[in-house]
Amino acid sequence: QKPHFLFSQILIAKRELTCAFISFLFLLFFTVTFFNPVRPHSLLGIGFLSKVLPRSQKIQPGACDYSSGRWVWDPSYAERSYTEDCPFLDPGFRCRRNGRRDVAYRNWRWQPDSCDLSRFNARDFLERSRNGRIVFAGDSLGRNQWESLLCMLGQGVSNLSKIYEEYSNPISKHKGFLSMRFEDYNVTVQYYRAPFLVATGRPPPNSPEGVRGAIQLDKLHWFAKKWAGADVLVFNAGHWWNYDKTLNMGLYFQEGEAVNMSMDVMEAFKKSLQSWKSWAMESLDPARTFVFFRTYAPVHYSTWSNGGSCNTSTAPETDQTKMEPEPMNNLFISQVVKQMETADRKAQLLNISYLSEFRKDGHPSSHREPSTPPQAPQDCSHWCLPGVPDTWNELLYAHLLSKGYSTR
Repeated sequence: QKPHFLFSQILIAKRELTCAFISFLFLLFFTVTFFNPVRPHSLLGIGFLSKVLPRSQKIQPGACDYSSGRWVWDPSYAERSYTEDCPFLDPGFRCRRNGRRDVAYRNWRWQPDSCDLSRFNARDFLERSRNGRIVFAGDSLGRNQWESLLCMLGQGVSNLSKIYEEYSNPISKHKGFLSMRFEDYNVTVQYYRAPFLVATGRPPPNSPEGVRGAIQLDKLHWFAKKWAGADVLVFNAGHWWNYDKTLNMGLYFQEGEAVNMSMDVMEAFKKSLQSWKSWAMESLDPARTFVFFRTYAPVHYSTWSNGGSCNTSTAPETDQTKMEPEPMNNLFISQVVKQMETADRKAQLLNISYLSEFRKDGHPSSHREPSTPPQAPQDCSHWCLPGVPDTWNELLYAHLLSKGYSTR
């Protein structure tokens, strides 16, 4: 019986070792695949920053993943660009005028891994948009991109006086909306300030003490009625969806007629996106409107209130272990865009997070507008113009070209 017993024990030990080895391989595979900090793409082709985006945003055969690539040194890139003399720029985005001395940040061009980006052609974009309307809606990072596009399109117009704000508002206006008309093409390019995209206002009657305002998760911003009918819509949200700009300020989340005192910020953000999707499905012409939702634009400090610094960076980051993980915002944005794609809508994720995460050197940092107090924190959230948002618009143009965009 002893030999039989020993033999049985040996078999059991072998099985346990086999199971342990398989478990180790699985754990190793899982770790390399999902937590690899070095490579931007894992063994499964899952992209940085989020490990979910490429699963839900699969690239169609023959299409290019513009979001995957590298920054390459190209001095001719800056030579082809507009300058800070563009009349449509906020003073805070004119970094050179505000004292920035290095210019290397202007000479980096984004190169996708599997294709080349179409060179931005302002006249072609304007001609394709003739008699049309392009709308940006979101927070000040959306405005950053809007101003970039105005200057890029301005290169296709010989007389800049034929580009003007329809209601005679100055470019320095930061509340409400601005509508720039390109007269020669009868094209308007608009920006609507709506940081949450959904409505905000006074809390309902009999709200608990400490509730100073309400973010209405089931109701779009009243500007939404102006967004309908646009030919191209570019949305962004996320930078205001944090504790400091909501709950810490007494802004709580409302559904129906009641404020939910226990809802966290990310749950609220997810619900707001479903309201946005419902509005888009009901209000937009699926045969006409191209809808883009831009992913979160990385910031390079902890929080605005605590500050931080980004003024020592003069080139794209090369150590990917120093790059921040992607926020949950992008997962929720990706999911809702996928739901619209499934419903045969012209919806597209404008994925700029990975390429922008490299560019800590692209922020205004300490080179803010002249009226900024000396003790004010560095701006490591917005971007110098010309600068990184130009690449976002190059991706926008490339996506539109691939979809055969034209208003004619």
